[in-house]
Amino acid sequence: MRSVRFYLALWCAKLSVIALKVTGHRGTNFPGRIVLKICPDFLRRAGGPGKVLGVTGTNGKTTVVNLLISMLRADGKRVLENNQGSNTITGLCTAFIRDMTPGGKFRSEVAVLEIDERSSRVVFPMMAPDILLINNLTRDSIMRNGHPEYISRVLTRAMDPKTLLILNGDDLIASSVAPNNPRAYFGIESLEGDVKECINLVNDLQICPRCHSILEYTSRRYHHIGRAFCPECGFQSPKCDYLAMDADLENMTISVKTEKWTKVFRLLNDSVFNIYNVVAVVAFLGELGYGPDRIEELLEQTEIVGSRYGVEELDGFRIIRQMSKDRNALGSSRAFDYVSGQPGEKELILMMNNLSDAAVWSENVCWLYDCDFEFLNRDNIRNIVVTGPRARDYYLRLKFAGVDDDRISFVGDEIDAPSALRFYEGETIYVLYGTDSIDLADEVTEKIRERIRERSGKK
Repeated sequence: MRSVRFYLALWCAKLSVIALKVTGHRGTNFPGRIVLKICPDFLRRAGGPGKVLGVTGTNGKTTVVNLLISMLRADGKRVLENNQGSNTITGLCTAFIRDMTPGGKFRSEVAVLEIDERSSRVVFPMMAPDILLINNLTRDSIMRNGHPEYISRVLTRAMDPKTLLILNGDDLIASSVAPNNPRAYFGIESLEGDVKECINLVNDLQICPRCHSILEYTSRRYHHIGRAFCPECGFQSPKCDYLAMDADLENMTISVKTEKWTKVFRLLNDSVFNIYNVVAVVAFLGELGYGPDRIEELLEQTEIVGSRYGVEELDGFRIIRQMSKDRNALGSSRAFDYVSGQPGEKELILMMNNLSDAAVWSENVCWLYDCDFEFLNRDNIRNIVVTGPRARDYYLRLKFAGVDDDRISFVGDEIDAPSALRFYEGETIYVLYGTDSIDLADEVTEKIRERIRERSGKK
């Protein structure tokens, strides 16, 4: 039931949106903060458009949400989204405010929302998604989320029992969330490079959650992501309703099998993370009732958002911008493993410096020692430029990983980092940046372009 307080909150927040535009401020959270001050249960009273779809998990939320938004809009849907703002309750409120008319009606017919996993305990009692995808639950910053089993319990306790869950069946922590809810699982049968023993520093699930015996893995992608079983009690990874197989990284395709159909889909990127993201999106649209042919058509029309990944060629050099989540050991480990495994010689600029936390950060850099910097100690990585506020920490960690001094360059200011590049003929230059360094990464990339043009005598 909507009240006078609800409408007062809505109108005040809408006026703040206008004020932000006039003053040139982005303000992704500010209208939400206003509305919650006036009407703390705004989300509950607001209701929602026809369907509310959510995506949560440790890594890949933004990419999956952006893919879903693009595909649903390509299908002609009017979509409410928060992909330009915060994924906590204030950001969700702001997204709702922007979509609603002054009379409180929604302009969109479906909401696709990125939801911070820790914020679920505040959000879900107010607004239960009709469908929620959990991409994975892995170790995150200890200053934020701690252990993934803790986050699994947070999600389970907050979950509405009617929410349909789409879960990564290759992640025994994610797939165990809210066991009484309706659910569908997605996973990948096999990939080149699968192993049985963990080669990473972080391995979050080694013990059977049922009888506490040692788990055995029949295949493993990275860390605890893979297929496992308990030889003592029979606990095992669930059967996948959307099973991906036959990944062809040369032709960039993968086959997905369900009980009703098998279809080959296009891959958007050859990293393991992004293969999972595509399979997750296929599963989501399948649960929304889309047929395989229509999913294929919509997938053909979309790409990974440029703020996450970008590739360009310039005068014989390849420049790749790739997000590598700071304070997130697993996210950065995946980026390092992927980059080091690519063919050819390369140089890296490391600038995952969590700039937005600089004023309040506790100086805790323990995540660097959970992160597999050892992947960067490979001969095809000729030069690693460490830069920004954490440059000395990166230098020390690279030394612990065995990287020689002559392959590490130190530059204090990120903007000056391209000055330390050596420009080996035909190489690839990677710019690895954090979630709050997107604009800065663009500036650094432009500086790289300038240096390449100078070398070739072009303006």
